[in-house]
Amino acid sequence: MEKLAATAGEAVADIPDGASLAVGGFGLSGVPDVLIQALFARGSSGLSVVSNNCGVDGGGLGRLLAAGRIARVTGSYVGENKEFARRYLGGELELELTPQGTLAERLRAGGCGIPAFFTPAGVGTLVADGGLPWRYAPDGSVAVASPPKEVRTYDGRDHVLEHAITTDFALVRAARGDRHGNLVFNKAARNFNPLAAMAGRVTIAEVEELVEPGGIGPDEVHVPGVFVQRVVALTPAQAADKGIERRTLAASGTAHPASGTAHPASATTQGTVRG
Repeated sequence: MEKLAATAGEAVADIPDGASLAVGGFGLSGVPDVLIQALFARGSSGLSVVSNNCGVDGGGLGRLLAAGRIARVTGSYVGENKEFARRYLGGELELELTPQGTLAERLRAGGCGIPAFFTPAGVGTLVADGGLPWRYAPDGSVAVASPPKEVRTYDGRDHVLEHAITTDFALVRAARGDRHGNLVFNKAARNFNPLAAMAGRVTIAEVEELVEPGGIGPDEVHVPGVFVQRVVALTPAQAADKGIERRTLAASGTAHPASGTAHPASATTQGTVRG
C-alpha cells in the first residue's frame, strides 16, 4: 500500500522511449509540471501524449515538445502554443484532434474497462467521415489522414463509434494525496486529471499536500488509490509555483464589473491560474 516515491526523478525513471502518456491539466490549471520536468531530465523521447492541449510555449508539455521528445499527440486544442502548431504543420509530429468531451469520455471509458462507445459528437464532420490531417508532409500535403469511423443510428439520431484510451503511464497533479494514492483535486485542477489518472496503467501523482492514510475522508476522494501506483510529495515552493497563462489588467479607474466601484489596475488583475 505504500506508494510514496522519494523523488520525481525516481517516480518517472522507468518511462522508456516510445511510451504513451495520459497527462492531466487544462491550459496551466492542474498541470503536473514537476513530473514533466523530471521526465524531461530523464531524456525519454518518441512519446505519444494524450492531453487536452500540449502545454504552452516553454511550459508544461511544451517543454518536451520544444525538445522534440513528443512524436504523437491526441488532444482537443492546439491553442496558442506556436511551437506545437509549427511542428504539426511542418510534419514533425502526428496530431489526432478529438472533440473535448469525446476525449474526456475516451479516457474515462479506458479507466472503466469500456472498449468503445457511440456519441453524436462529430457526426457529419471529418471526425466521423475521416480525412482529418493526422500528419503533414514537409511540402504541406497530408501524409496521414484519419480513417472513417462506424456510424449507427439510435433513436433516430446518428452516432459515431469512438474507442477508449488507455496509456502506459499517466502523470497528474493533485491538491492532496495520501501514501495509499487517494487523491483530491482543487477547483479547476479537477479537469482532465481524474480521467487521465484512470486511463494510465501506471499512474504517477504529484501532490501539493501529503497526508497520512485516513487524513482524507472517504467522501472527499476524487480518485481512489486503486488507480494510482506512485505518489510524489511536492515541496512548499513547488506546490506554490502556479503560473498565469494570460494576465489581463483593467485600465486604472475602470469600474469593477460586479460592484461598479472603481479600483486601481493592480486590484483587477485577471488570468488563468494553475490550480
